[in-house]
Amino acid sequence: MFGVNVPVVEVSAVPGDGYLLDVREQDEWRAGHAPHAVHIPLGELAQRAGEVPRDRQVYVICRVGGRSAQAVQALNDAGWRAANVAGGMSAWALAGREMTSETDAAPEVI
Repeated sequence: MFGVNVPVVEVSAVPGDGYLLDVREQDEWRAGHAPHAVHIPLGELAQRAGEVPRDRQVYVICRVGGRSAQAVQALNDAGWRAANVAGGMSAWALAGREMTSETDAAPEVI
């Protein structure tokens, strides 16, 4: 089962200059994401893990926390220092954290 020993941080604890890894799908990313997040969909993470820095804390986010918990567990098992952002982008938006979109529409969490 995923998530049993996965470190979790609250949205408010993610520093503005922190490495935020968004593991949602492309349509979710386009609709709305944190401005400085890095997008690697969960399904591509195994092949693209080398893009994720090993020398700093990694904050992983998805829509509500399930996929990011899987990513955190896999990254930590492979030697990274990763934490799951509690509540995902849904909590991020509710907390009023900055968001942007890749469309002409206002950013939203889908």
